[in-house]
Amino acid sequence: MATVFTVLSDTEADAAADLNRLCELLGLQPLGAPSLVLGRGRWLARAAFAEPSTDVEKLT
Repeated sequence: MATVFTVLSDTEADAAADLNRLCELLGLQPLGAPSLVLGRGRWLARAAFAEPSTDVEKLT
């Protein structure tokens, strides 16, 4: 299973902006548009690496 990075924000716009920044910094790909977390009133956005890294030296 791939590692998934999650952004939780008060607004959809903040979730999208913060996820885009994270994607640029870490080379991630968004896993869809931000979605409203029912019952919480917060917005969730997720991203993952395009391809899982197998280079152990990069991980340490």
